[in-house]
Amino acid sequence: MDSENRVFTVVISEEAAQMLVSHARFLAQVSEAAAQRLIEDFQSKAKSLEQYPERNPALMDPLITPAKYRKLLLEKRYLLIYQIKGSIVYVDAVVDTRQDYGWLL
Repeated sequence: MDSENRVFTVVISEEAAQMLVSHARFLAQVSEAAAQRLIEDFQSKAKSLEQYPERNPALMDPLITPAKYRKLLLEKRYLLIYQIKGSIVYVDAVVDTRQDYGWLL
């Protein structure tokens, strides 16, 4: 199969789904529209990982294996963090960039 036409399977972990729900719930206290935008952006961008997951930059940190995780910005303040293993993309977390997410690493 051509790498251009390669389709990846996207697997969203339960933890990442719960993180998204938590962020959306918090946002909804201020703006339901903002919470809805976050959810829609997540769905759209997670779906886009089926085609070109390599297009996003690696998450660089001295505590993790170089290039293990990649990051994708959601709604200006959230990161969708994922890794690619073969033809499967594993979405492992959704974090708020304004908070310390070093515990994730």
